[in-house]
Amino acid sequence: MTSTLHLRHAALAVAFAFCGALAPAAHALELLAAPRPASAATAPKPAALPAGDVDDLSDALSPSQAQGNVAELRQMVPTGQLTELRTTYNGSYGATLFFYPQEMVYYVALFQDKRFWRVVKTQDDVRADTVYAQFARKSYDLAENEIRRMQLQAQKALLERVIAVSDDRAKRLSADLSIARAQDNEVSQRQQQLQAESATLQGDKLTAERKLRALQLQVEQLQRQTESGLPSLGASER
Repeated sequence: MTSTLHLRHAALAVAFAFCGALAPAAHALELLAAPRPASAATAPKPAALPAGDVDDLSDALSPSQAQGNVAELRQMVPTGQLTELRTTYNGSYGATLFFYPQEMVYYVALFQDKRFWRVVKTQDDVRADTVYAQFARKSYDLAENEIRRMQLQAQKALLERVIAVSDDRAKRLSADLSIARAQDNEVSQRQQQLQAESATLQGDKLTAERKLRALQLQVEQLQRQTESGLPSLGASER
């Protein structure tokens, strides 16, 4: 038994020496061993994507996918299969969060004039709320100039109406002032005429008064002359 073991050891030593001549001693067992399949622990794994971001990734990488989401949402809205969870309006812009209960899918849409502009599709409710908040903020920023323009336009229209009213008022006042001035001129002319006529009448009056006094004196003189030589009324009575 012992001699048999010695023979086996000697054979192995010869085999190792022969393999050492062909390859380094450190890799002898690897060359003799059969190739093994890669285990699950050593096999490379693909990078994991966050939950619910598969559609978002395709939306970001492929414009056609984004257009596909928009077309898909446009087709689904009229069917009544979607539940509108949230909507924000800012001028003509806005954001809407839809939910498709049948497949637990969320659609987050950014729109202008009620036309979907960009749509993100996801099954992650947290992701849906985050995107909705971003879209709502974006609609707020986009509508800022539009709202400012509307305000300025309204202010301009108001000023134009005030100007029109003021202009009409100015025209009315100008017309009234023209009438007043014409009337004042007419009154002034009439006053001057009346004053002239009064002065003439006053002169005529003085002339008539002088004439009357002269006539009265003449009448008295004639009366005395007529009664001259006649007894006085008092003497005849005595």
